[in-house]
Amino acid sequence: MSSDLLSHRRAGSGVGAPDTSAAHRGGLRIVLTSTASDAHTWNLVFLQLLLEELGHRVVNLGPCVPEELLIAKCTEHRPDLIVVSTVNGHGHLDGVRLISAVRSDPGLGAVPAVIGGKLGVLGTGDPARTSALLAAGFSAVFEDGEGLGPLRSYLDALSVGAGA
Repeated sequence: MSSDLLSHRRAGSGVGAPDTSAAHRGGLRIVLTSTASDAHTWNLVFLQLLLEELGHRVVNLGPCVPEELLIAKCTEHRPDLIVVSTVNGHGHLDGVRLISAVRSDPGLGAVPAVIGGKLGVLGTGDPARTSALLAAGFSAVFEDGEGLGPLRSYLDALSVGAGA
């Protein structure tokens, strides 16, 4: 997972290399957050670095973000995408509350939002959990263990649609 990012950086795209990425051209504006109960930070740091490496502009709100703060920051930054990362195993519960609050805000109702990570404490691959998150208003759900491919494909499709 992180080996793609590390090997890409080692190949000369890091500090001092010319910026030919989509970020130089604009990329997506992304607000990155966790849920109110999730105090983990490494997942957020990794995702911020990955998203920036892929050419997107990221506002990382950090851990334990209350829904009201997320809505205020999204109103301020007007993102093209909201990314929610969670690793404490309560993402399926906290995520429904979070996306319900986001979708109830008139200015954020149509902003794509995705959630990923360790969404439950009983393992991965629960179709009912994924369905509940999608029904609540998430645009996509990425379970722990899927790797980065599905997220990258989603970002690519969204970037094309946004004209990034």
